[in-house]
Amino acid sequence: MRFIIKLFPEVMIKGAPVKKKMISQLNDNLRTLLHRIDDQILVKRFWDKIEVEADDGLIEPVRRILSETPGIEQYLEVVQYETGEDLQLIADKVVEHTVHLIEGKTFVVRAKRSGTHEVTSFELERFVGSELYSRGNPKGVDLHNPEVKIEFELHQKVLNVITKRRIGLGGFPMGTQGELLSLMSGGFDSTVASYLTMKRGLKTHFIFFNLGGAAHEIGVKQVAMYLWAKFGASHRVSFITVPFEDVVSEIFRSTHESYMGVTLKRLMLMATEKIADDLGIDAVVTGESVAQVSSQTLRNLAIIDEVTSKLVIRPLATMNKPEIMGIADKIGTRHFAENMPEYCGVISQNPVTNGSFKRMEREAKKFDYTVLDQAVEDSVSIPVDTIIDDVNATAAVEVVKTVTPDLVVIDIRRDEEISARPLTLEALEVIPFHELNRKFKGLDQTKEYLLYCEKGVMSQLHAQYLRDEGFNNVRVYRP
Repeated sequence: MRFIIKLFPEVMIKGAPVKKKMISQLNDNLRTLLHRIDDQILVKRFWDKIEVEADDGLIEPVRRILSETPGIEQYLEVVQYETGEDLQLIADKVVEHTVHLIEGKTFVVRAKRSGTHEVTSFELERFVGSELYSRGNPKGVDLHNPEVKIEFELHQKVLNVITKRRIGLGGFPMGTQGELLSLMSGGFDSTVASYLTMKRGLKTHFIFFNLGGAAHEIGVKQVAMYLWAKFGASHRVSFITVPFEDVVSEIFRSTHESYMGVTLKRLMLMATEKIADDLGIDAVVTGESVAQVSSQTLRNLAIIDEVTSKLVIRPLATMNKPEIMGIADKIGTRHFAENMPEYCGVISQNPVTNGSFKRMEREAKKFDYTVLDQAVEDSVSIPVDTIIDDVNATAAVEVVKTVTPDLVVIDIRRDEEISARPLTLEALEVIPFHELNRKFKGLDQTKEYLLYCEKGVMSQLHAQYLRDEGFNNVRVYRP
């Protein structure tokens, strides 16, 4: 199967040097991603497109990568032939692959030429259309509102019959727009904001401020790894954990309750700036949306931003929650977000909604910043692609490799994962991870349970949650 990749329109209108650089970067990104599937997949770069050729057995994984790689506006699935300008041969090949599509339907033929040809696009369309009409069984021809559009391209002597046109992610190729740090809580907002920067071609690293212990960290690592693997895996990025429990304790000691939420966000930005300086990064992204919560009024955001010289990007600033959740649904992060504890709000008591710069200055002077410096010093950075190994190596819940008759395995994967790779065990329950916390309490608590997922990360997370809830009869299954 051959695929023709059409680039994001904003790439194509750039000046020649910039466009050439972006196409080259996308070509490199695709080589990196596709060669992980099979190093025999061919990737060819042209001045206005990229072509990919893969064995038919690899069509689905190639489609997935082309659909999720930033910089691709759409891609065409084509069958290619050497036809020259032989109208009959061109028509025969187009009819062979498309005549079944027009059965009982109106249709139109659209031809595109590139290179030097004696035959015009109109002549191609008229000849091929007449062949389809006479050899098929269509309802008729409709040039303006057809039910089916038959498309093909003639590039010099090569015919490309388009069998399917699929929409890509859009945006700029990853790595062409610089790097930033994403403040990740794992909820709806931070995951969607990270996706939007990745889609825009920004190499997005993740920074997590741990307020909720090991389980929260595992959950955020899981969704960060998911986002990276789906939209940004052409580049290696970091996941940075900053222990913030002592910082929160110092906020309680030093700060008036109405300014605690704003102070926490300021301290997070201050810590992020220190780490970004070490990484040579000039910008950060947050999931804040204007007026969504008390700390996100325009005045409070201005007070928060005054502590940093970094560019703070807020792609969700004017979005409402349903819009944000709609994007989370589309990209597959909703279930992660719904099961992620939100700790940032636990210290917001009687929060100020229209803070005072002068009052904030007085509150800030009470804080012992050696605590913040220590948190930054104690931060830990790992490559995102090593998260699975890291979680499994530091797992707090016991991992079991063999199922004995007295144990019940609970498969917490998504339905499509279970269908693709089902478990064959006698004592098996199926409870999706996003329903587990609610349904586990209804199970027979005299039994011992093992949680199973593909990588072992979500099973660790939910085993931690259940342990925290007082259920000591749960462990992790990793065959």
